[in-house]
Amino acid sequence: MRRNNFTIKGINPCFFTFLAISWLGLAMPLNLFAQTDSLKRSRKDSLEKINQLKEVQIKTIKITRRQTSSTPLQILSGADLEKLNSLSVADAVRFFSGVQLKDYGGIGGLKTINVRSMGTNHTAVFYDGVQLGNAQNGQVDLGKFSLDNIEEIELYNGQKSNVLQSAKSFASASSLYLKARQPSFEEGRNNRFKGVIRTGSFGLVNPSLLWQHKISEHTYSTLSAEFKKANGRYKFRSTNGVWDTTGVRTDGDVEAMRLELGLNGILRDSSKWSVKLYGYNDNQGLPGAIVANVWHFSQRMWNRNFFAQSAYEKTIGKYSLMASAKYSNDYLRYLNPDIVTTTGLLNNKYHQQELYLSLANKVKINHFWDVVWSTDYQINDMNANLYRFAYPIRNTFLNALATQVHFDRLDIQANLLSTLTYDKVKSGPAAGNKNELTPTIMISWQPFDQKEFRIRSFYKSIFRMPTFNDLYYAFYQFTILKPEYTKQYDLGFTYIKGYENRALTQFSIQTDAYFNKVKDKIVAVPGTSQAMWSMRNLGQVEIKGLDVNVQSAWQLNKELSLNAGINYTYQQALNTERTSTTYKHQIPYIPLHNITFLASVSYKNLAMNYSYLYTGERYDQSANIAQNYVQPFYTHDMAIHYHAVIHKRKVRVTAEMNNMFNQAYEVITNYPMPGRSYRFSLTYDY
Repeated sequence: MRRNNFTIKGINPCFFTFLAISWLGLAMPLNLFAQTDSLKRSRKDSLEKINQLKEVQIKTIKITRRQTSSTPLQILSGADLEKLNSLSVADAVRFFSGVQLKDYGGIGGLKTINVRSMGTNHTAVFYDGVQLGNAQNGQVDLGKFSLDNIEEIELYNGQKSNVLQSAKSFASASSLYLKARQPSFEEGRNNRFKGVIRTGSFGLVNPSLLWQHKISEHTYSTLSAEFKKANGRYKFRSTNGVWDTTGVRTDGDVEAMRLELGLNGILRDSSKWSVKLYGYNDNQGLPGAIVANVWHFSQRMWNRNFFAQSAYEKTIGKYSLMASAKYSNDYLRYLNPDIVTTTGLLNNKYHQQELYLSLANKVKINHFWDVVWSTDYQINDMNANLYRFAYPIRNTFLNALATQVHFDRLDIQANLLSTLTYDKVKSGPAAGNKNELTPTIMISWQPFDQKEFRIRSFYKSIFRMPTFNDLYYAFYQFTILKPEYTKQYDLGFTYIKGYENRALTQFSIQTDAYFNKVKDKIVAVPGTSQAMWSMRNLGQVEIKGLDVNVQSAWQLNKELSLNAGINYTYQQALNTERTSTTYKHQIPYIPLHNITFLASVSYKNLAMNYSYLYTGERYDQSANIAQNYVQPFYTHDMAIHYHAVIHKRKVRVTAEMNNMFNQAYEVITNYPMPGRSYRFSLTYDY
């Protein structure tokens, strides 16, 4: 395989791992790095009545962050994640309002997130504070991330409201934050173990292990390993309105292995540090589109992903800094025996590398005014065995200047982000330099003396760079592309109330109305043949939406508790390019209405959870005509849990049933989803 300049210099990937960890080691003695004080400030702002309830006190941090955030924030954490019938992060984020999950079917099918109709590439995914990148296509497959080692999932529209953050965190239209489980030890213990074994439909075998070890009083390690294997076979219904038949999906098998190692600790000067190594390897079939009575496909894909990242934070008086570094190495192989090229079967191989360094500085001017400067550097390279491949290298420099003014009842944040990118290629023309300035302003206001009610609003201008596939994919005709620009406007409120001596212990409602405008949207346009496409900046999209999130908690007696929540989303996402033949048509796969409902009831050692998801009618093409109409669908899921403590060991048995009523549906046209399925799990925690 041909190598580009970045790789040919003989730098072994292990060197970048060493560099990332060394960056941490060199940073520690400087005593210049930071830890944010936003958590302390949010705790101080907690609801007094909720604090009096021991059971709810654990959730106080979560509630307070939702309430005081200047941007809409949705959280799933701890027991809430365990209640969902979810195998991966992709399954869990379906229940957030304003989210469409693109699912191509099967346990190994690609699963990506689209927030408020702006496209998958406008949502950044962060794992323990560092972004998961993919310069090739800009998409992160959320189906690869198991919930076994995830402690919390946060979704921010706009950006995180914590002013001390990396420049990368300012650079997306929305952000999904995944937080790995943190070590926790009772007094006198140095080890914790958690083992899970799952089995069920699709031939699933899925064991996982989590081991947390206390190395010293202030140093901890975490080892998380998981194996997943499934044949992916399931029945599906195929119909064209005239005939109706049942087939069996046979091309969704998957075998995957994940291994994570984490080290974290606290130094004598109260500074915090962490190091994470992550490895993932899979071999899977690729479900194809069921068209022209073709039901079986032979395409396969292999993924090998590795990254090493480190972070350090410290505060010195009024001055704070945060530092992080990351090296990633990703390999993908795609085989399609059904296509024969001049060199043989279609067997594409891609190799990506990324090096990322970040530094964030905060100065506390006085008790109500903070100023932050964040700077990031990132270099991506990619090579492939494609004919006339460009072998691109992209250098990205991000600088963000941010400020926050916070009073008892008013919080104002503003930032200006500078993005400079430079592409270099070995073959063909390069995209060259791009330099953009994008502003953001966010406001959170408590209009009344009571802290339960708060109004928030934000404006954010941001863009996304064209990916390597957009610019340099061999079958596309090269063209100079502009970034895809978005402008976001949001106005909403939160109301969170805790109650004493009542069956209803907690109630919250969160509502946001928003308007988004996407300009210079990047799309693929067919050329003279189906094999020759080109990428163009076309069209303009305007999105008007409403998100409503209602949650309640009930303590009916000492042993019986109930939690219930409902999310509703309305989105009108129209093509507003006046010269287009589909002017004022709803863009593909965006439903007008989306509803999710979650409920759980616990009695002694038993718990039952129920979830309902409704996705309204959509169109799978730009033209809103009958031929492109996609019917609405809904699913009902249910799970029963039994937990017990045996000799200080926690044991949990779970039985799940998904798509209870066996509804035939498709998230993406011609990619049928499974019908009724079952899953059983046994969890041992000590």
